[in-house]
Amino acid sequence: MQYHDSIEQAEQKMHAAIKQLQLWHIPATPTNYAVSYHYLNQNSKQLNSAIEKQLATGKKIDNFFLAEAYRQYVLKQSAFRSELIDDLDEVLVDLHANSTQSSVCTNHLINQLDHNISNLQSTNKNEVFSAIKQIRQNTKHFKLAQEKLAEQLRLSQRSTDALRSELDEVKKEVYLDPLTGLYNRKAMTKHLDTWLSNDPTKHVAAIVVNIDHFSQMNERFGPLLSDVLLAKIAKKVSSYVGESGLPIRSAGDEFLILLPDVERNIAGEIAEKIRQGVEKLRFVSSKSGTRLPPMTLSIGVSDYNVATSANAIIKQTRALISDISQTLTNHVNIANT
Repeated sequence: MQYHDSIEQAEQKMHAAIKQLQLWHIPATPTNYAVSYHYLNQNSKQLNSAIEKQLATGKKIDNFFLAEAYRQYVLKQSAFRSELIDDLDEVLVDLHANSTQSSVCTNHLINQLDHNISNLQSTNKNEVFSAIKQIRQNTKHFKLAQEKLAEQLRLSQRSTDALRSELDEVKKEVYLDPLTGLYNRKAMTKHLDTWLSNDPTKHVAAIVVNIDHFSQMNERFGPLLSDVLLAKIAKKVSSYVGESGLPIRSAGDEFLILLPDVERNIAGEIAEKIRQGVEKLRFVSSKSGTRLPPMTLSIGVSDYNVATSANAIIKQTRALISDISQTLTNHVNIANT
């Protein structure tokens, strides 16, 4: 219906989309199918350009790449949407702070009026009594109005809390990888920008984590089981990251950890703990009861100034293990310079 196709045309495009996925050696999941369908219909120049660039550089079209493409180009989670979320978040914080301050000031004013009534002085007692009566009436009316305002603010606060909860859910869609729950590259760029604006001299240690022979595991056991393994390994990896650290899913079977203000040798020790922790994991298929092969990691460690781009950090840290990954696995390689 989206392209006003006839039933015959729609069936032809459906088969073509599935065939395209087969050429990419990708399973026909709903997400993958949607991207393939949009790609063949050339509905998004940006989507087609991203896929063609991926193919031209010899990089693999995998589930991770298509999931990112689906969110960015099919669902159209644009930069504007991210900026809008941030703006709304700031407005909500300001509204809550202003409302609180307004209530405090109003209560203070009322207390001062009540306290100073007895200090009114005049040579004419009738005028004093009249003034006191008027002040008390105004104060009473003001208090009633404030009580109504306070109730409105309580209702507004509940609405604000509900909106904030919705925004948190949207942020998860924008900044989190849905399979692993780790941050995505968009979140990485946002954090780097924030760190840079706060302190241009800040350094971060970077740990790139690659799962050894994961593509063979995927081919042998299928994408569903591979996704389960990936999620479990991601959880284990992130368990070694403190509150200030940023665990990211940077590629299909690759994670990146950013540790602000952590020295490279300390990051190397953390990387070794991660390697050993995953090496000790044992996996069993819940469906067949088959014990799966142990999983190991190849890890690279370096550090960067926060002004370094996200792509440069990933590329340069990845190079620490990609050059020797064919001959050496289950190791930690720390940059010399």
